[in-house]
Amino acid sequence: MRVWSPVLELRQYTLHPGARDVLIDLFDAQLVETQEATGMDVVGQFRDVDDPDRFVWLRGFPSMECRADSLAAFYGGPVWKANRDVANATMISSDDVLLLRPAGPGFALDGERRGDAHGLVAVWITPLAHAEEPGVQELGGSILASFVTDPSENTFPALPVREDGPWFVTFAGFPDDADLPVGVLRLSPTSRSLLHGGSPARKDRP
Repeated sequence: MRVWSPVLELRQYTLHPGARDVLIDLFDAQLVETQEATGMDVVGQFRDVDDPDRFVWLRGFPSMECRADSLAAFYGGPVWKANRDVANATMISSDDVLLLRPAGPGFALDGERRGDAHGLVAVWITPLAHAEEPGVQELGGSILASFVTDPSENTFPALPVREDGPWFVTFAGFPDDADLPVGVLRLSPTSRSLLHGGSPARKDRP
């Protein structure tokens, strides 16, 4: 069984008002399989439930070396060059990026298919010094995976990543909206997101 996303980017974009659906339509139609063709995983793409001008997505790589190669191939290739002006015009900022590695097993996405996205993905981001997984089951959800900040040098400096932290990041799935603490990211998957609220829980527990 493959290991999903030994290197993971959690990317949060601030968009111009009213531009989110423009970016999502372009992303889902043009920027999923074309990125994966270069060797990366487009793990999930989401609307922030609590911010209409926020787009969040997850991109994974087998290693930091592969990350450099895949990003160079994609951003230097014809698909991005054909679509970058439209995509960039939707964005105010795309620099809120956490580079992460799994704290245990990663996502369990073998056999998952695009087009079946539903539910809610919640994300807890807490200082690593106070790392503690939230009581997700008591809230009606399941833990999908947990990650920590990857301290490796950014192998593709043209795309900056955050240098604060370190952070402990937990992803959880819920069948629908949930009453979650303030500060937790509540993410609604787009129709073509691979990760969604009904994705399999992680495999480290019976």
